[in-house]
Amino acid sequence: MSEAAPTSLIPTLSVVLPVYNEAKTIASVLDAVLNVQLDDVRLQLVIVESNSTDGTRAVVELYETDPRVTIVLQERAQGKGAAVREGFEHAAGDIILIQDGDLEYRVSDYPLLLAPILAGEAEFVLGSRHVKGRPMREFASARITSRILNVAHWGFTFLFNTVYRVKLRDPFTMYKVFRRECIAGVEFESNRFDFDWELVAKLIRLGYVPIEVPVWYHSRDFESGKKVRIFRDPLTWIVALVKFRIKPVRRR
Repeated sequence: MSEAAPTSLIPTLSVVLPVYNEAKTIASVLDAVLNVQLDDVRLQLVIVESNSTDGTRAVVELYETDPRVTIVLQERAQGKGAAVREGFEHAAGDIILIQDGDLEYRVSDYPLLLAPILAGEAEFVLGSRHVKGRPMREFASARITSRILNVAHWGFTFLFNTVYRVKLRDPFTMYKVFRRECIAGVEFESNRFDFDWELVAKLIRLGYVPIEVPVWYHSRDFESGKKVRIFRDPLTWIVALVKFRIKPVRRR
């Protein structure tokens, strides 16, 4: 029988979870994260609650006695990017993973996402939402909207790949997993969903080209709480595309 690995050699995974107005789903997500089966990996869950108006904060505070949980309470909502950036300040793990407070993804995919990093095959992993033969988004109540979003995704992905000279299928996925040293000293500034562009762009420019691992995904529609704004966020993505290609990647 092999001996157990010394505690000092067991890596810690810090799951950074920004949450705002997700009272219907947040308990299910938190329970799933805290109960996920990870071999030889310790868990830290950093919840950044952005002063929700639907009772989400009260649900989150029920988990404050769990020693694996760190709760950060923001005074006001500033966007997903702002919440994730603050979460990074409290993440103590060797590996960092970004998790949303809805049920679009499956926490059971964590082992698949972590495997390349734990095996020393990669330092940065993206969970690709693409399944061959199936559209990424398919809203039963808004089929035209889902088709527009699917086409737009490929258009933005083409632009990103062209500008950053990579061949990614899903650079904008929520599931971004990386070793802590990848972002050591890196300054982030984006507050909304343009943070997804900033993080991937800066890590690529620092030499951390991600590998992509297929994950399960079921997109919710806008009636169910999807927070991307069609007439607002794409403009910030275009700005981010250009800005983070030419702006120096600063380290503190």
